[in-house]
Amino acid sequence: MENRVGSGQGSSIAEHGLVVIRTQTATVRNLSKFIRVIFGIHLRFKAYSSPIRITGAGHGIGKELALRYASLGATVVCWDLNQEANEETLSEIKKTGTTAAYAYQCDVSKREQVFSVAEKVKKEVGDVTILVNNAGIMPCHAFLDHTIDEIKRIFDINVLAHFWMLQAFLPSMIEKNHGHVVALSSLAGIGGLPNLVPYCASKFAVRGLMESISEELRISTKGKSLIKFTTIYPYMVDTGLCKKPKIRFPNAMPLVSPGQTASQIIRAQRCDYRERSVPPVWLPLGIMLKNLPDNALFTLIDFCDSGVQAVS
Repeated sequence: MENRVGSGQGSSIAEHGLVVIRTQTATVRNLSKFIRVIFGIHLRFKAYSSPIRITGAGHGIGKELALRYASLGATVVCWDLNQEANEETLSEIKKTGTTAAYAYQCDVSKREQVFSVAEKVKKEVGDVTILVNNAGIMPCHAFLDHTIDEIKRIFDINVLAHFWMLQAFLPSMIEKNHGHVVALSSLAGIGGLPNLVPYCASKFAVRGLMESISEELRISTKGKSLIKFTTIYPYMVDTGLCKKPKIRFPNAMPLVSPGQTASQIIRAQRCDYRERSVPPVWLPLGIMLKNLPDNALFTLIDFCDSGVQAVS
Protein backbone atom coordinates (compact mmCIF):
# COMPACT_ATOMS: atom_id res chain seq x y z
CA MET A 1 0.00 0.00 0.00
CA GLU A 2 2.77 2.42 0.87
CA ASN A 3 4.50 1.73 -2.43
CA ARG A 4 1.29 2.40 -4.35
CA VAL A 5 0.72 5.67 -2.48
CA GLY A 6 4.32 6.73 -3.10
CA SER A 7 3.94 5.88 -6.77
CA GLY A 8 0.76 7.93 -6.97
CA GLN A 9 2.40 10.89 -5.30
CA GLY A 10 5.38 10.66 -7.64
CA SER A 11 3.06 10.54 -10.64
CA SER A 12 1.16 13.57 -9.35
CA ILE A 13 4.38 15.51 -8.82
CA ALA A 14 5.63 14.56 -12.29
CA GLU A 15 2.35 15.63 -13.89
CA HIS A 16 2.43 18.90 -11.96
CA GLY A 17 6.00 19.52 -13.08
CA LEU A 18 5.02 18.83 -16.69
CA VAL A 19 2.18 21.34 -16.43
CA VAL A 20 4.58 23.93 -15.01
CA ILE A 21 7.07 23.34 -17.84
CA ARG A 22 4.34 23.58 -20.47
CA THR A 23 3.02 26.76 -18.87
CA GLN A 24 6.50 28.30 -18.77
CA THR A 25 7.12 27.31 -22.40
CA ALA A 26 3.83 28.85 -23.47
CA THR A 27 4.64 31.98 -21.48
CA VAL A 28 8.05 32.34 -23.15
CA ARG A 29 6.47 31.76 -26.57
CA ASN A 30 3.77 34.35 -25.94
CA LEU A 31 6.31 36.82 -24.55
CA SER A 32 8.48 36.35 -27.64
CA LYS A 33 5.46 37.00 -29.86
CA PHE A 34 4.56 40.09 -27.80
CA ILE A 35 8.08 41.48 -28.18
CA ARG A 36 8.01 40.93 -31.94
CA VAL A 37 4.60 42.55 -32.33
CA ILE A 38 5.26 45.56 -30.08
CA PHE A 39 8.86 46.30 -31.01
CA GLY A 40 9.03 44.79 -34.50
CA ILE A 41 11.91 42.52 -33.47
CA HIS A 42 12.44 39.30 -35.38
CA LEU A 43 14.63 36.97 -33.37
CA ARG A 44 15.92 35.07 -36.39
CA PHE A 45 17.98 36.72 -39.08
CA LYS A 46 17.00 36.31 -42.73
CA ALA A 47 19.07 34.89 -45.55
CA TYR A 48 19.44 36.85 -48.79
CA SER A 49 17.93 35.17 -51.85
CA SER A 50 17.49 38.23 -54.08
CA PRO A 51 19.54 41.26 -55.14
CA ILE A 52 20.10 44.25 -52.87
CA ARG A 53 20.38 47.66 -54.54
CA ILE A 54 22.36 50.38 -52.77
CA THR A 55 22.62 54.01 -53.86
CA GLY A 56 25.72 56.04 -53.09
CA ALA A 57 27.75 52.82 -53.07
CA GLY A 58 30.95 54.49 -54.21
CA HIS A 59 31.97 55.83 -50.82
CA GLY A 60 31.14 56.18 -47.14
CA ILE A 61 28.15 54.34 -45.69
CA GLY A 62 27.02 53.04 -49.08
CA LYS A 63 30.38 51.44 -49.78
CA GLU A 64 30.51 49.80 -46.35
CA LEU A 65 26.97 48.51 -46.83
CA ALA A 66 27.92 46.97 -50.18
CA LEU A 67 30.99 45.25 -48.72
CA ARG A 68 29.12 43.92 -45.70
CA TYR A 69 26.07 42.70 -47.60
CA ALA A 70 28.36 40.93 -50.07
CA SER A 71 30.18 39.22 -47.18
CA LEU A 72 26.78 37.89 -46.04
CA GLY A 73 26.24 36.21 -49.39
CA ALA A 74 23.96 38.80 -50.97
CA THR A 75 23.98 39.78 -54.62
CA VAL A 76 24.85 43.48 -54.44
CA VAL A 77 23.81 46.04 -57.04
CA CYS A 78 25.84 49.23 -56.55
CA TRP A 79 24.53 52.56 -57.84
CA ASP A 80 26.49 55.80 -57.82
CA LEU A 81 26.92 58.88 -59.98
CA ASN A 82 30.71 58.55 -59.58
CA GLN A 83 31.40 55.56 -61.81
CA GLU A 84 35.09 55.35 -60.88
CA ALA A 85 34.35 55.14 -57.15
CA ASN A 86 31.53 52.68 -57.81
CA GLU A 87 33.83 50.41 -59.81
CA GLU A 88 36.35 50.57 -56.96
CA THR A 89 33.69 49.29 -54.57
CA LEU A 90 32.89 46.50 -57.02
CA SER A 91 36.58 45.62 -57.29
CA GLU A 92 36.94 45.40 -53.50
CA ILE A 93 33.92 43.11 -53.31
CA LYS A 94 35.30 40.80 -55.97
CA LYS A 95 38.69 40.61 -54.24
CA THR A 96 36.90 38.71 -51.46
CA GLY A 97 35.93 36.00 -53.94
CA THR A 98 32.37 37.20 -54.41
CA THR A 99 31.27 37.37 -58.04
CA ALA A 100 27.61 38.29 -57.51
CA ALA A 101 28.11 42.06 -57.56
CA TYR A 102 27.26 44.71 -60.16
CA ALA A 103 27.96 48.41 -60.63
CA TYR A 104 25.73 50.91 -62.44
CA GLN A 105 26.19 54.63 -62.95
CA CYS A 106 23.07 56.67 -62.24
CA ASP A 107 22.10 60.19 -61.24
CA VAL A 108 19.34 59.26 -58.79
CA SER A 109 17.94 62.79 -58.88
CA LYS A 110 16.83 62.26 -62.49
CA ARG A 111 13.67 60.16 -62.78
CA GLU A 112 14.30 59.06 -66.37
CA GLN A 113 17.76 57.73 -65.50
CA VAL A 114 16.43 55.88 -62.47
CA PHE A 115 13.78 54.08 -64.54
CA SER A 116 16.23 53.33 -67.36
CA VAL A 117 18.88 51.84 -65.06
CA ALA A 118 16.23 50.00 -63.03
CA GLU A 119 15.02 48.28 -66.21
CA LYS A 120 18.61 47.38 -67.09
CA VAL A 121 19.15 45.88 -63.63
CA LYS A 122 15.96 43.82 -63.97
CA LYS A 123 17.16 42.35 -67.28
CA GLU A 124 20.77 41.73 -66.23
CA VAL A 125 20.42 40.81 -62.55
CA GLY A 126 16.75 40.19 -61.78
CA ASP A 127 14.10 41.76 -59.59
CA VAL A 128 15.53 43.74 -56.71
CA THR A 129 13.54 43.21 -53.51
CA ILE A 130 15.74 45.11 -51.04
CA LEU A 131 16.34 48.81 -51.67
CA VAL A 132 18.79 50.83 -49.63
CA ASN A 133 18.30 54.52 -50.44
CA ASN A 134 21.48 56.00 -49.05
CA ALA A 135 22.65 58.72 -51.47
CA GLY A 136 22.61 62.22 -50.04
CA ILE A 137 24.39 65.58 -49.87
CA MET A 138 24.85 67.94 -46.92
CA PRO A 139 25.91 71.54 -47.71
CA CYS A 140 26.56 73.43 -44.46
CA HIS A 141 25.71 77.14 -44.57
CA ALA A 142 23.56 79.64 -42.75
CA PHE A 143 20.07 79.53 -44.25
CA LEU A 144 20.29 82.80 -46.18
CA ASP A 145 23.64 81.78 -47.67
CA HIS A 146 22.18 78.79 -49.53
CA THR A 147 21.70 79.41 -53.23
CA ILE A 148 18.49 78.49 -55.04
CA ASP A 149 20.30 75.85 -57.08
CA GLU A 150 21.86 74.35 -53.95
CA ILE A 151 18.51 74.05 -52.18
CA LYS A 152 16.96 72.42 -55.25
CA ARG A 153 19.88 70.01 -55.51
CA ILE A 154 19.53 69.01 -51.84
CA PHE A 155 15.87 68.13 -52.32
CA ASP A 156 16.45 66.45 -55.70
CA ILE A 157 18.98 64.02 -54.19
CA ASN A 158 17.87 63.75 -50.56
CA VAL A 159 14.10 63.56 -51.15
CA LEU A 160 12.89 63.22 -54.74
CA ALA A 161 15.36 60.42 -55.47
CA HIS A 162 13.52 58.34 -52.85
CA PHE A 163 10.26 58.91 -54.74
CA TRP A 164 11.78 57.86 -58.08
CA MET A 165 13.28 54.73 -56.53
CA LEU A 166 9.98 53.72 -54.99
CA GLN A 167 8.11 54.36 -58.23
CA ALA A 168 10.63 52.23 -60.13
CA PHE A 169 10.91 49.26 -57.75
CA LEU A 170 7.83 49.20 -55.52
CA PRO A 171 5.35 47.90 -58.16
CA SER A 172 7.19 44.55 -58.49
CA MET A 173 7.39 44.29 -54.70
CA ILE A 174 3.64 44.87 -54.44
CA GLU A 175 2.99 42.29 -57.17
CA LYS A 176 5.00 39.67 -55.25
CA ASN A 177 4.02 41.00 -51.82
CA HIS A 178 7.65 40.79 -50.84
CA GLY A 179 10.41 43.37 -50.35
CA HIS A 180 12.17 45.73 -48.01
CA VAL A 181 12.90 49.44 -48.37
CA VAL A 182 15.63 50.99 -46.21
CA ALA A 183 15.92 54.78 -46.26
CA LEU A 184 18.55 56.92 -44.59
CA SER A 185 17.14 59.93 -42.82
CA SER A 186 19.26 61.49 -40.05
CA LEU A 187 19.08 62.65 -36.46
CA ALA A 188 18.71 65.98 -38.25
CA GLY A 189 15.37 64.57 -39.37
CA ILE A 190 14.21 64.45 -35.75
CA GLY A 191 15.49 67.80 -34.49
CA GLY A 192 16.50 70.89 -36.46
CA LEU A 193 20.07 72.20 -36.51
CA PRO A 194 21.61 75.56 -37.48
CA ASN A 195 23.63 75.71 -40.71
CA LEU A 196 21.67 72.69 -42.00
CA VAL A 197 18.17 74.07 -42.58
CA PRO A 198 17.55 72.62 -46.10
CA TYR A 199 19.30 69.37 -45.14
CA CYS A 200 17.19 68.99 -41.98
CA ALA A 201 14.02 69.70 -43.94
CA SER A 202 14.97 67.05 -46.50
CA LYS A 203 15.57 64.45 -43.79
CA PHE A 204 12.27 65.27 -42.08
CA ALA A 205 10.71 64.65 -45.51
CA VAL A 206 12.29 61.20 -45.76
CA ARG A 207 10.81 60.28 -42.40
CA GLY A 208 7.37 61.45 -43.51
CA LEU A 209 7.64 59.59 -46.81
CA MET A 210 8.54 56.29 -45.16
CA GLU A 211 5.83 56.52 -42.50
CA SER A 212 3.20 57.47 -45.08
CA ILE A 213 3.98 54.86 -47.74
CA SER A 214 4.15 52.14 -45.10
CA GLU A 215 0.76 53.14 -43.69
CA GLU A 216 -0.78 53.46 -47.16
CA LEU A 217 0.23 49.90 -48.02
CA ARG A 218 -1.02 48.60 -44.69
CA ILE A 219 -4.44 50.20 -45.19
CA SER A 220 -4.78 49.39 -48.89
CA THR A 221 -3.99 45.70 -48.30
CA LYS A 222 -6.00 45.49 -45.06
CA GLY A 223 -2.86 44.57 -43.16
CA LYS A 224 -1.77 41.84 -45.60
CA SER A 225 1.27 43.63 -47.05
CA LEU A 226 4.54 41.84 -46.28
CA ILE A 227 6.71 44.68 -47.61
CA LYS A 228 8.92 46.13 -44.87
CA PHE A 229 10.08 49.71 -44.40
CA THR A 230 13.06 50.72 -42.24
CA THR A 231 14.10 54.32 -41.62
CA ILE A 232 17.61 54.97 -40.29
CA TYR A 233 18.66 58.05 -38.30
CA PRO A 234 22.47 58.26 -38.14
CA TYR A 235 24.33 60.62 -35.83
CA MET A 236 27.27 62.49 -37.37
CA VAL A 237 29.17 59.97 -39.48
CA ASP A 238 32.80 60.39 -40.46
CA THR A 239 32.24 60.22 -44.24
CA GLY A 240 33.50 63.67 -45.26
CA LEU A 241 30.00 65.13 -45.70
CA CYS A 242 30.26 66.75 -42.29
CA LYS A 243 33.12 69.16 -43.03
CA LYS A 244 33.29 70.98 -39.70
CA PRO A 245 31.64 68.99 -36.91
CA LYS A 246 31.32 70.75 -33.58
CA ILE A 247 31.34 68.40 -30.58
CA ARG A 248 31.92 69.74 -27.08
CA PHE A 249 32.25 66.27 -25.51
CA PRO A 250 33.93 64.09 -28.15
CA ASN A 251 34.52 61.21 -25.75
CA ALA A 252 30.83 60.99 -24.91
CA MET A 253 29.52 61.88 -28.38
CA PRO A 254 32.16 60.82 -30.93
CA LEU A 255 31.68 60.72 -34.67
CA VAL A 256 30.42 57.34 -35.86
CA SER A 257 32.44 55.45 -38.47
CA PRO A 258 30.84 54.38 -41.79
CA GLY A 259 31.56 50.76 -40.87
CA GLN A 260 29.75 51.00 -37.54
CA THR A 261 26.83 52.70 -39.23
CA ALA A 262 26.61 50.08 -41.97
CA SER A 263 26.61 47.24 -39.44
CA GLN A 264 23.76 48.86 -37.50
CA ILE A 265 21.77 49.45 -40.69
CA ILE A 266 22.11 45.83 -41.76
CA ARG A 267 21.06 44.64 -38.33
CA ALA A 268 18.02 46.94 -38.42
CA GLN A 269 17.05 45.64 -41.86
CA ARG A 270 17.49 42.00 -40.91
CA CYS A 271 15.47 42.47 -37.73
CA ASP A 272 12.71 44.37 -39.57
CA TYR A 273 12.96 47.46 -37.38
CA ARG A 274 10.67 50.25 -38.54
CA GLU A 275 13.04 52.92 -37.20
CA ARG A 276 16.57 52.82 -35.84
CA SER A 277 19.13 55.44 -34.94
CA VAL A 278 22.89 55.00 -35.00
CA PRO A 279 23.83 54.72 -32.17
CA PRO A 280 20.47 53.16 -31.16
CA VAL A 281 20.05 55.30 -28.02
CA TRP A 282 19.64 58.55 -29.96
CA LEU A 283 16.18 57.94 -31.43
CA PRO A 284 14.26 57.39 -28.17
CA LEU A 285 16.39 60.04 -26.46
CA GLY A 286 15.74 62.57 -29.21
CA ILE A 287 11.99 61.98 -29.13
CA MET A 288 11.98 62.28 -25.34
CA LEU A 289 13.97 65.52 -25.37
CA LYS A 290 11.51 67.15 -27.77
CA ASN A 291 8.84 66.86 -25.08
CA LEU A 292 10.86 68.91 -22.59
CA PRO A 293 9.84 72.51 -21.84
CA ASP A 294 11.64 74.96 -24.12
CA ASN A 295 13.85 76.41 -21.39
CA ALA A 296 15.05 72.98 -20.30
CA LEU A 297 15.59 71.83 -23.89
CA PHE A 298 17.53 74.93 -24.93
CA THR A 299 19.67 74.79 -21.78
CA LEU A 300 20.60 71.19 -22.57
CA ILE A 301 21.30 71.95 -26.23
CA ASP A 302 23.52 74.90 -25.31
CA PHE A 303 25.37 72.79 -22.74
CA CYS A 304 26.11 69.98 -25.21
CA ASP A 305 27.04 72.53 -27.92
CA SER A 306 27.14 70.00 -30.76
CA GLY A 307 26.35 70.42 -34.43
CA VAL A 308 28.13 71.64 -37.55
CA GLN A 309 29.87 74.87 -38.39
CA ALA A 310 29.11 76.78 -41.57
CA VAL A 311 31.40 76.10 -44.53
CA SER A 312 32.05 79.04 -46.85
